[in-house]
Amino acid sequence: MRRIIAVGVAVLCALVVVRRTQVTRITTSPPASSPAAPPAPATASGPASAPSGAAPVTSDNAGIARAFAAHARDVRVDGDGVVSRVLPDDTQGDRHQRFLVRLPSGQSVLIVHNVDIAPRVQNLRVGDDVQFEGEFVWNDRGGLVHWTHHDPSGRHRSGWLKHAGRTYQ
Repeated sequence: MRRIIAVGVAVLCALVVVRRTQVTRITTSPPASSPAAPPAPATASGPASAPSGAAPVTSDNAGIARAFAAHARDVRVDGDGVVSRVLPDDTQGDRHQRFLVRLPSGQSVLIVHNVDIAPRVQNLRVGDDVQFEGEFVWNDRGGLVHWTHHDPSGRHRSGWLKHAGRTYQ
């Protein structure tokens, strides 16, 4: 009986290691020790510009494609694209600004930006360029990106949106 339990525990541990390895392969964000500085947070009075000494933002739209293909959930991604549609806010629970972004690959993702925590992206229009970092959640329509803001409790890695030279967090 002890051998059966030991084998079961070993199999369970192996499955956990395999799952973590798969998630690590599709994670697109740099490690926390990366020299790239995150964008400056926006204040309650409005968005802040990125600091002048900040490293340039590089997008990994291919990481979004990998996360979509893997049906991944809660995977850190960054990307850029063009606003293809501005949607009405989601007002159920926390309020979220919503808009679709078409990536250079042609894939679309829904950006879901919490405006109860972060400032609303101002003057957002179809055709505007945006950059983003947040968490990807797969769905059959292309997926969505949320957590594009700071975490007031400090337990979650901050995301951001960049539009017209301003960073919203």
